[in-house]
Amino acid sequence: MTSKELVLGQLEKHRGSFCSGEAMAVSIGISRAAIWKAVKDLRSDGYAITASPKLGYRLSVDNDILSASGIAAFLSDATIPILYFDTVDSTNRIAKELALRHAEHGTLVVAREQTAGKGRNGRSFFSPASTGLYMSMILRPDVISSVAIRITTAVAVAVCRAIESVVPVEARIKWVNDIFVNGKKVCGILTEGITGFESGRIESIVVGIGLNVSTPVHSFPTEIRSIATSLYPDGSLQPNMRNQLAASIATQVLSAVSEIEQMSFLSEYRKRSLVLGRRLAVSQGASTYLATAKEIDNDGSLIVVTDDNVRKILNSGEVSLRPAYDGNWNSTGVEDVNLGERGAKN
Repeated sequence: MTSKELVLGQLEKHRGSFCSGEAMAVSIGISRAAIWKAVKDLRSDGYAITASPKLGYRLSVDNDILSASGIAAFLSDATIPILYFDTVDSTNRIAKELALRHAEHGTLVVAREQTAGKGRNGRSFFSPASTGLYMSMILRPDVISSVAIRITTAVAVAVCRAIESVVPVEARIKWVNDIFVNGKKVCGILTEGITGFESGRIESIVVGIGLNVSTPVHSFPTEIRSIATSLYPDGSLQPNMRNQLAASIATQVLSAVSEIEQMSFLSEYRKRSLVLGRRLAVSQGASTYLATAKEIDNDGSLIVVTDDNVRKILNSGEVSLRPAYDGNWNSTGVEDVNLGERGAKN
C-alpha cells in the first residue's frame, strides 16, 4: 500500500476524531513529513481533513468518497483483500484475471467508475462516476457446477439483506437476481464461473454487483429511465454511504455463500420474489413466450406454466414482468431494456 493509502486507513479508523501525526508515523512506519504529504494529497482528492498543531489530523464525518480504507473501516473481517480503482473498464474482468492468478476467496474489487461495465448477454452496464457502487467478489465455494444457480440465488438474498441493513427501504428480487426497490430496478448482478474440466467442480466464481446509490433519474439513458432507480435518487444520502454498502454487501455475500449446501436462504428468496403469481414474458435463446410464474424449486429454478398449459422449469433465461395479457403482445408491459442486467451466465 502507498503512504497515502496507509494514512487514509488511519484517518478512517479514527474518523471524526483527531489522530496525531506522531502516532500515525509510529503505527505506519513512515516519517511525519510523509504523513503531511499524504494528507495534502488526500485533500487534493477531495477529502475534508482538519489539521491541528496540538491534536493532529481529523477526517470529516461528512465525506462520501469510496476507498479501500473506507470500506475496510466497516468490515468486521479485516482479512478481506480490497482492490480499489478510480476508473476501470470492468471490475468483473479484473476479478476474473485475479481469480485465474489464484486470488483468495473473498477478494473484493471496487471502482468509482466503469467505462465498459458488463451486463448480461453482452449488454453494457450504465456505470457513471461517483453515484453508484461497482464491485466484484471472488468466491471459491466447494460445489459442483450443477448447483451454480444456488450461488446466484444466495447472492441476490445477500444484496437485499445488505441494502436493508444500511438504507430504510424494502428490497425485492426479480428472478434470477435483479434487485428492485419501489417497483424499479436498483441493482444488477452478474455471476461468472470458472470450472475445472476434469473435476467438474467450480474452481472460482466472480460475482459482479452494480448498485445505483445516488444516480439521479434524469441521468439514466432514455430507454431505461422509466424502469431504473437509485437508493437516493435525490442525492440526499448519508455520508460514507457507499463504503458502508460495499462492506455490508461483502459481509452478507460471504455469509450467504457459506449456506449453499443447506440452502437456508431459499425461503427468504421466495418471500422477496417479485415474480411468483405474476405474468411473464420468458426469453430462452431465440424462443420467447408468455407464462405465469408458479413456484421456485429447491435449487432456485423458476417453474412456470405457459398459456397452453405446459409446465417448464427454468434454470436459465430471462423474464420480464408484464400486466394481464390482452392479446396484443406489443402493448402489454414494460420490457427490461438495456438496464445493464447482471444475471447468471449459463
